[in-house]
Amino acid sequence: MQNNAHLSVLIQEQAKRYGERTALQYRDYEIGKWLPVSWNTFSEKATAVSHALLSLGVKVQENIAIFSQNKPECLYTDFGAYGVRAVTIPFYATSSGAQVSYMMNDAAVRILFVGEQAQYDTAFGVISLCSHLEKIVIFDRNVKKNKQDHVSMYFDDFLQLGSSNHAEERVHRQAEATMDDLACILYTSGTTGNSKGVMLTCGMFHEAFRVHDLMLELDENDITLNFLPFTHVFERAWSYHCLTEGARLAINLRPLDVQKSMQEVHPTCMCSVPRFWEKVYQAVLDKMENGSPVLRKLIREALDVGGRYWEDYKAKGITPPLGLSLKFAFFNRTVIKLLRKQLGLERANFFPTAGAAVPREVERFVHAAGLNMKVGYGLTESTATVSCDRDGQVITPGSVGRVIDGLEIKIGENNEVLLRGKTITPGYYKQESATREAIDADGWFHTGDAGYIKDGELFLTERIKDLFKTSNGKYIAPQMIESKLVIDRYIEQAVIVADERKFVSALIVPDYKLLERYANEQGIIVGSREVLCKEPTVLKMLAERIETLQQDLAHYEKIKRFLLLTEPFSIENGELTNTLKVKRRVVYQRYATEIDKIYAEAEKEHTPKA
Repeated sequence: MQNNAHLSVLIQEQAKRYGERTALQYRDYEIGKWLPVSWNTFSEKATAVSHALLSLGVKVQENIAIFSQNKPECLYTDFGAYGVRAVTIPFYATSSGAQVSYMMNDAAVRILFVGEQAQYDTAFGVISLCSHLEKIVIFDRNVKKNKQDHVSMYFDDFLQLGSSNHAEERVHRQAEATMDDLACILYTSGTTGNSKGVMLTCGMFHEAFRVHDLMLELDENDITLNFLPFTHVFERAWSYHCLTEGARLAINLRPLDVQKSMQEVHPTCMCSVPRFWEKVYQAVLDKMENGSPVLRKLIREALDVGGRYWEDYKAKGITPPLGLSLKFAFFNRTVIKLLRKQLGLERANFFPTAGAAVPREVERFVHAAGLNMKVGYGLTESTATVSCDRDGQVITPGSVGRVIDGLEIKIGENNEVLLRGKTITPGYYKQESATREAIDADGWFHTGDAGYIKDGELFLTERIKDLFKTSNGKYIAPQMIESKLVIDRYIEQAVIVADERKFVSALIVPDYKLLERYANEQGIIVGSREVLCKEPTVLKMLAERIETLQQDLAHYEKIKRFLLLTEPFSIENGELTNTLKVKRRVVYQRYATEIDKIYAEAEKEHTPKA
């Protein structure tokens, strides 16, 4: 049963209801075990944070920042801040010094919380550039402080700053808390420049909780694995919603450990991006390819039956024929059940998935495996969910579900999706012109995404700003083509090149290990990535796979040439945002010479000889 208490008192109210029941759990890496945190302890920690913030003179609606990977302390700090009506600003754990100093100065942050050594080192390295910074609070006691550091303290020492003398002020502030209070400022990824601070109010979160309670079968018996960063609006809004329902959060500290965590925690729910499921899909295909003929046949038949059962019947609200139902029941008790168990998802409830387009093959596979994927669409500016699949209603592969209750939607100029409602941001922090540009005079928020509505479902077609126009006047949606490529297990990352060019080409980061294994199987020994990425046999194999992936594209949308890169796109090189979105401008600049060469060689080949 959902608790509708204001964010400022939510955890304390849940503690009254659940007491010593586990609210959170996290892996202690020193002892190699998952440790529980009760609702009572969660409440005590959040209250201690509130009192410590008051001791440091934090004012109503003052901004504090959290620069950390996922840790219980992030949530203690969030709800401790809400308890005194302060505003939290989360930074991605991978943020650079330049990003940190920009956000710290933009939001005039006095108190910064950091997670581990990497975040502390980054923060301390730019301390002279952060004009308002007075205190750094370190979550991890193992962090080694700089010898010149006179502003930092460890989290457990910070908690001792407060006392019961601050209780009266805390209670007073909570009594005056309103739904118009700012809860968070989330800085967008900034693929085209400096990021903007999206303002999210307490009321926006509460409206999101209300509509999700209507749509989702979630309760205190669910366990959700926190895989995405709490900084990400999807994980943040989802986790807060889980807390209102009394569900347990299993906090995954290190993203690379997610599959291990799944097998240890056995979550019933987990919000994720499509790339996660693409990886699972690729792993199963790889297992099939390298398994015995009997295993390959069994898995292929099980997934084919499961796919038809879902896509042809269940997704359409049609009762499957008896023969197919019996086949699916058999595989669901055997092969598919074993697959779920190996993933650690034998107790699966449902899995919200958003953040990018979900390839049809991947969506079909997840449902074939008996996992209730709920595809959705959302933005930071909409407190995450705009739309999602609904149980008991028709689901069309390729759609992003049905618009949530209470949110208005209309399709504007250039087929742009426009939104209006209680979950839409009031604007960007201290950026009036950017706010006016995004939210028109009638209150419609312009998403920048093009789409259409058919039979009550929302379909997205492209990101308007990313729409390319070839020199032949044809429009290309690069993300749509890229999403087709990355479902192939040999392809890790892909960036389409087409704007003002005669044809579409691609920069591809392959899975180097799989590619090398393929080369070895062909009797080719490669000594370096440079050689591997130019090996004719390898290129021919990939060209054939790419041609299969894009067979349903129009002629002008198809990739005519591609280049294999010898190193992946990365945050460190400035090619990816903290949410792993490609900064196209940076990639095009870095590989400008190689891109020009692709087109020059093509031009040369098609120039008639004298």
